[in-house]
Amino acid sequence: MKKFALITGASGGIGAATAIKLAREGWNLYLHYYKNEQKMMEFLKKLKTYNTELIPICADLSTEAGVQTVCSSIFHLNAIVCSSGTAPYGLFTDLSEHTIDEMLQLHVKSPLIIIQKLLPQLMKTPESSIVLISSIWGQTGAACEVIYSTVKGAQIAFVKALSKEIARSGTRINCVAPGAVNTNMLQRFSEEEIEVLASEIPVGRLAEPEEISDVIAFLLSKESSYITGQVIGVNGGWYT
Repeated sequence: MKKFALITGASGGIGAATAIKLAREGWNLYLHYYKNEQKMMEFLKKLKTYNTELIPICADLSTEAGVQTVCSSIFHLNAIVCSSGTAPYGLFTDLSEHTIDEMLQLHVKSPLIIIQKLLPQLMKTPESSIVLISSIWGQTGAACEVIYSTVKGAQIAFVKALSKEIARSGTRINCVAPGAVNTNMLQRFSEEEIEVLASEIPVGRLAEPEEISDVIAFLLSKESSYITGQVIGVNGGWYT
């Protein structure tokens, strides 16, 4: 039987690595993206080599209309991976109310509503799984990333609560909490700043997106059938 997974933020570093990993494993994919259509079209060509069904979905998840677009595009579903998002950097006192609203919509309300609307489809299958990509900062917090830490912490609380509510249905939900990952999200930092950052991590380097996608794929697999409501830190020992 065909397996379908929805990946939000599929054009980002972790989302794209997850799409490649799942396509290799025979998953059919709904690939959500926003803005960079040319990049997504090129990515689709790359994924076609895996002989899997690919359904691109363009939607702005910082809006309620974007959420509706995603939900109305899904027809069969076995898994959801929520990996879209941005991370504004700066003092909390400098954040605009618009930015705070946008972050709450993008990282909290939109994933919650997507999952709420699609849960009935997931529950039609004997085993289904949801993975939210949170962050090390959702676990421990970070100065100059206060709103990002807040919304990522909210994702963790949501996973812990919902897992208890849906466990008997056969649907599992977990969080992956990456540390510093070699993606475009770190472009705001200089080479020297990234070197200092890497030196603070016990393993001495940043994670690659594929190291995060391996954990996501595991949480979607039968090998993790007794794991739900958990936060899996993938941070090189940076936070334990």
